[in-house]
Amino acid sequence: MPRTYRVAVAGLTHDHVWGLLRWWREASGAELVAAADPNQPLLDKVAETCGVKQTYLSYEDLLDREEIDILTIATDNAGTAEIVEAAAARGIHVITEKPMSATLAQADRMVTACRKAGVQLMVNWPKAWNPAIQTLDRLVREGAIGPVHKVKYLAAHQGPKEIGCSRYFYEWLYDPARNGAGALMDYCCYGSNLAAHWLGRPTSVVGIAGTLVKPDFPVEDNAIVLMKYPHAFGVAEASWTQQAPDGGANPSVFGSTGTLSAFGGRVRWGRLDREPEWLEPDAPSPGRRNGAEYLLSCLESGTPVEGMCSAATSRMAQEILQRGLESAVSGREIELD
Repeated sequence: MPRTYRVAVAGLTHDHVWGLLRWWREASGAELVAAADPNQPLLDKVAETCGVKQTYLSYEDLLDREEIDILTIATDNAGTAEIVEAAAARGIHVITEKPMSATLAQADRMVTACRKAGVQLMVNWPKAWNPAIQTLDRLVREGAIGPVHKVKYLAAHQGPKEIGCSRYFYEWLYDPARNGAGALMDYCCYGSNLAAHWLGRPTSVVGIAGTLVKPDFPVEDNAIVLMKYPHAFGVAEASWTQQAPDGGANPSVFGSTGTLSAFGGRVRWGRLDREPEWLEPDAPSPGRRNGAEYLLSCLESGTPVEGMCSAATSRMAQEILQRGLESAVSGREIELD
């Protein structure tokens, strides 16, 4: 008889958490049993909207008092590593929200703790569950456009506060110590993760960042991170000042025989001397429709988390972000060892 995994959440200040909790509530084989956060209004909200009966003001109390199989972590980037270490030490599998952490050193702590404990560490990248991006990914991996020489992704909106993020969320996004940077960390992470997924670890990174639009803003509101590979480039763009979508392709992957791009909900497959082919996305298979399903499928099958959400790929993305930030500060290209 299939087992039921007891799931808890530590941290409610990352606004993505409410989607994560919906996944857990809907997942077959999981029971959402407890939550922890130092903000009582958020505990009240999770109890009311998600039916969580046990709430705690600290993750330490939750881990001491509850029998947990999986811990979802949705705190600020800088606070994630400490909670991962505490959970791993108790043999608890972990799913964290993107990006992996605020610094590369924190990401390494997470990887080390989970490897030592023999537990799964998954980083939830929301784009991983987008049907068009899943289809694009399949085509890239099948060689539909040949060897890839460029990956490009833009993440942009008017800004966290402007689009309606909660105060609990945007307060730490605007704090470089808790976030790791500003728009660079929050939004260049997507392009960095996709480049790491399709191209691996770059040989060098260049970053530029600035406060271009918002006067007296505490962090950069725009950034670009460029990745150099032996035979490819990666481009990760971020903006907290884009007032309307540009309607363009996102992401785009360029190969030796064609180009694949996501346009809204469809995939555009362009090849030389042929009309572009517009593909409806594959229907995500059970176990690949969201992060909760995927982690449960890995635990049930005894297979490691792979692809965009793996610790290895997410750690590479974190390294790219850190070197991009170092480059933006120093004004020079950063070589990777």
